[in-house]
Amino acid sequence: MALLVRLLAVALALALGPAATQGGPAKSPYQLVLQHSRLRGRQHGPNVCAVQKLIGTNKKYFTNCKQWYQRKICGKSTVISYECCPGYEKVPGEKGCPAALPLSNLYETLGVVGSTTTQLYTDRTEKLRPEMEGPGSFTIFAPSNEAWASLPAEVLDSLVSNVNIELLNALRYHMVGRRVLTDELKHGMALTSMYQNSNIQIHHYPNGIVTVNCARLLKADHHATNGVVHLIDKVISTVTNNIQQIIEIEDTFETLRAAVAASGLNTVLEGDGQFTLLAPTNEAFEKIPAETLNRILGDPEALRDLLNNHILKSAMCAEAIVAGLSVETLEGTTLEVGCSGDMLTINGKAIISNKDILATNGVIHFIDELLIPDSAKTLFELAAESDVSVAVDLFRQAGLGTHLSGSERVTLLAPLNSVFKDGTPPINANTKTLLLNHIIKEQLASKYLYHGQTLETLGGKKLRVFVYRNSLCIENSCIAAHDKRGRYGTLFTMDRVLTPPMGTVMDVLKGDSRFSTLVAAIQSAGLTETLNREGVYTVFAPTNEAFQAMPPGELNKLLGNAKELADILKYHVGDEILVSGGIGALVRLKSLQGDKLEVSSKDNVVSVNKEPVTEADIMATNGVVHAIASVLQPPASRPQERGDELADSALEIFRQASAFSRAAQRSVRLAPVYQMLLERMKH
Repeated sequence: MALLVRLLAVALALALGPAATQGGPAKSPYQLVLQHSRLRGRQHGPNVCAVQKLIGTNKKYFTNCKQWYQRKICGKSTVISYECCPGYEKVPGEKGCPAALPLSNLYETLGVVGSTTTQLYTDRTEKLRPEMEGPGSFTIFAPSNEAWASLPAEVLDSLVSNVNIELLNALRYHMVGRRVLTDELKHGMALTSMYQNSNIQIHHYPNGIVTVNCARLLKADHHATNGVVHLIDKVISTVTNNIQQIIEIEDTFETLRAAVAASGLNTVLEGDGQFTLLAPTNEAFEKIPAETLNRILGDPEALRDLLNNHILKSAMCAEAIVAGLSVETLEGTTLEVGCSGDMLTINGKAIISNKDILATNGVIHFIDELLIPDSAKTLFELAAESDVSVAVDLFRQAGLGTHLSGSERVTLLAPLNSVFKDGTPPINANTKTLLLNHIIKEQLASKYLYHGQTLETLGGKKLRVFVYRNSLCIENSCIAAHDKRGRYGTLFTMDRVLTPPMGTVMDVLKGDSRFSTLVAAIQSAGLTETLNREGVYTVFAPTNEAFQAMPPGELNKLLGNAKELADILKYHVGDEILVSGGIGALVRLKSLQGDKLEVSSKDNVVSVNKEPVTEADIMATNGVVHAIASVLQPPASRPQERGDELADSALEIFRQASAFSRAAQRSVRLAPVYQMLLERMKH
């Protein structure tokens, strides 16, 4: 695939010529897409462009690289056809489109580009045809024949019934009093039309699509002796109202109108700029539970966040959407805008009921579903959309719901539903305490957490933060999904139930009968104080059965030698805290004895030196305990180290001998030295 991309880049560079590789003027997105279509069509002859046509429609698109390989527009299949690139025509008996179209005036050029209806209506006016045929420099955005045919009958009747006023004005609005080519059509610019100097809004998108008052430019840059013709897919009309004014006059925006007024956003929606308003209808507001809606409407900050989540930072006409793309809102969130056939989608849902209502400062699309951002939601509402509903239901049953729905600044550590696949704990005092220790007393963001940080819970516990290469953990539980930050609370999705530490490592071992032999050994070796004091330890704790599995003579010998016993036990203690969620594929953990332990995790099974851990993550205030079923033996490092030293020495001698060998071939005087080195190698 990489080779294919490089070859394509070379081919494009050759096709684009020296300007593409020697710092020539940058091409516009439209020109780049047209150039790609020309590249794809050149096998059919000069000046042939590949065009994608939506099956079952007359809609055609010049193709970019992505669309070429996917063969889809808005999820619908396309067929490839080949036709003359703009400005060229066929010659009988010759391949491709070798001839440039003859230059003629604007009126004649309208017929050449397929806008004969525009020609016809120009004829009906008394003044416009002479102007189009005469001297001057003009640009006309000419509607296609299909565009005129799709006008509502009453609109068309009103135009043709008054040709020297209504029709003439409509046609003049499609014209600019100078030549404007596509390389001048910049995103968000306004051109002054020849009708009362009214503005025409231009949007030039990164995917190469250009819109004129949200009408798509079909074929551009058809030169004429007195200007240029661009073919568009709609008849455009003047725009006089800004977004706020449209909200004021539309009956279906009654609730939105009140919300905008309460939030103070009306100054934004009536000001300068180019925005897209995804305008929720009255029906959209009615779909929201009354309690939720009243809470948001009564909270100025939540209300402003809600409305900002419906405003895109730039104008997005429907015709510009041919595939999915991410767009940013004024709230700072990202919405996935896409299309499915003729329907626009928001976050995968076809909720746009009316599109491309043009305003002087942007465009409006009506939507029938409210887009509530996380920042306007309670923890309960955030959890309803996450895979933590079982845990949240436990909080509700335990009478802790007020912490998740009120104005208290907290962070909820909610285990995934899969954690409870074997059932949920009964609701009692212990469970309530455990749940309280899953609520942190402040609203956090995981990106600001750091290693060693302590967090206080509503249950009164201090929890530690552990930062690993690929994990961020709070005690034994690691964050499994991105934060969801609500109005007052933040939701952390966790991979297991969190267990707060209950005493030091020695307290943990003494409190578990499985480790009675280990506790006695620690006391005999004089390590009790070490494991009781403050620190960061990971203890791989052999159970009583692990000691019993040792040969009796070896166990007695070990227990009778305090120094050797201490050495063995220190090898079981790592010098940092490593919980199971932070292990990854393999971690080499330095022990208090000095040698390293190889800790790995595969299929949710933790192993140390390839010995499986029987129970992981027993948390202590100064570390973590992992139970193991065998006693680990430190590597017999010293003989091996001596062997490594000898091997290194021999390798160095060989290198020296090789160097002297080459030199000896050039000088007899070095022969004795060379011989001496060979003798050293033998020994």
